[in-house]
Amino acid sequence: MPPILPEPSNSSIKLKYVKLGYQYLANHFITLILILLTLSIILGLWRSLHVDPICLLCTSLLVILFATVQFMSKTQTVYLVDYACYKPPTKCRVPSSVFIEHSRIILKDNPRSIEFQARMLERSGLGEETCLPRAIRCLPPKPNMEEARVEAELVIFSSMDSLLEKTGLKPKDINILIVNCSLFCPTPSLSAMVINKYKLRQDIKSFNLSGMGCSAGLISINLARDLLQVYPNSNAVVVSTEIITPNYYQGSEKAMLLPNCLFRMGGAAILLSNHRSYRSRAKYRLLHVVRTHKGADNKAYRCVYQEQDKEEKVGINLSKDLMAIAGEALKSNIISIAPLVLPTSEQLIFLVMLIGRKFFNPRCKPYIPDFKQAVEHFCIHAGGRAVIDELQKNLQLTAEHVEASRMTLHRFGNTSSSSLWYELSYIESKGRMRKGDKVWQIAFGSGFKCNSAVWKCNRSIESRVDDGPWANCIDRYPVHIPQVVKL
Repeated sequence: MPPILPEPSNSSIKLKYVKLGYQYLANHFITLILILLTLSIILGLWRSLHVDPICLLCTSLLVILFATVQFMSKTQTVYLVDYACYKPPTKCRVPSSVFIEHSRIILKDNPRSIEFQARMLERSGLGEETCLPRAIRCLPPKPNMEEARVEAELVIFSSMDSLLEKTGLKPKDINILIVNCSLFCPTPSLSAMVINKYKLRQDIKSFNLSGMGCSAGLISINLARDLLQVYPNSNAVVVSTEIITPNYYQGSEKAMLLPNCLFRMGGAAILLSNHRSYRSRAKYRLLHVVRTHKGADNKAYRCVYQEQDKEEKVGINLSKDLMAIAGEALKSNIISIAPLVLPTSEQLIFLVMLIGRKFFNPRCKPYIPDFKQAVEHFCIHAGGRAVIDELQKNLQLTAEHVEASRMTLHRFGNTSSSSLWYELSYIESKGRMRKGDKVWQIAFGSGFKCNSAVWKCNRSIESRVDDGPWANCIDRYPVHIPQVVKL
């Protein structure tokens, strides 16, 4: 016989209604005040039945001034029309067993490095369908300039072709082009490569961002947003990728072997616009972009593993090191984003706790706002299992909230700045995105940077199992990901 649940006490029921009442009053405080003021003005005019001409003139001027200020300060609405993610062909697939077999051949004189990579893969959360470019699959590997350009053309051009096909956009209608790639920065630039390939217009505003890590995708979105405030009726295309061919490491330093285990092929092309004609057609509307940057010394970047000398085994302690490096950037980003997205009730509690820690008790545990009250979906950069675990714990998210991030890491690996778009595509493919829903994208990168973007869904998005990077495989997800997968 199942245990009988205890009856809820009257005090807990009363406390629940008090909290609901507080949230309602706090969230609608300004609206209630405006209603009361309007009613009082109407009653005053009704009783007097006499309006002073000077008073009427001053009131009219104030109304005109207020309307003018509102019009002048109004920003251009930025729409996310659509986006496309690169899906590598099956021939690029590299199962963990194949990866380790190649490592044994390449690093045959360094068995400790092979052991380290094997242990990393066992705990990484990556599945057996992640893909690597041709240069890394070769024996011996060819991490040279020529092969890097081959990977760049494959990923970027495939993403651009898919975007143009999905949106019906003509190349001559692209006014702004932004390409971000941290590791591979050739001359001519990647943005010039795109312009020449698609014969884009001569007066296009083009930008090539490099060296900004996995958070560069949202930095590009921020730049596009700023440019669209200046140039009305414009279309901006953001290409976000990481070319991993030149980053393949064949030495013995464990901190530098880590990217070999986590990074995989990937890229995305995103169409943003401020055309009013996209108001009903676009998938999302950009609400906020927040960038935070906290410095860290070079030693911190390399503290991504921990050696257990007593047992002569290599373990990992990514969670501790991650928060030591990224903690300040994450806290600053939360402080910046909280007033923009949270309901007033949560903002007031957050403000009181922040003042309390600042002036009264610095040791008091910081209050983490309940972002689930304001945001329905979360896209956390799939940089690794530890990144997702720590964000889930710190933001008090459920397993479903981080499902898109975990499954993206499992299916595609760490695709750097483009991972957020694979996660958004996962949510759409599952049919979970409804009109009015908000999605919060959180990216981490070198520097140390923590960047955020909040979008609002313009229309309900129907699930499509035959389109996008999750085509023909979305029905298999979510899958159980064990803590350790023995190779």
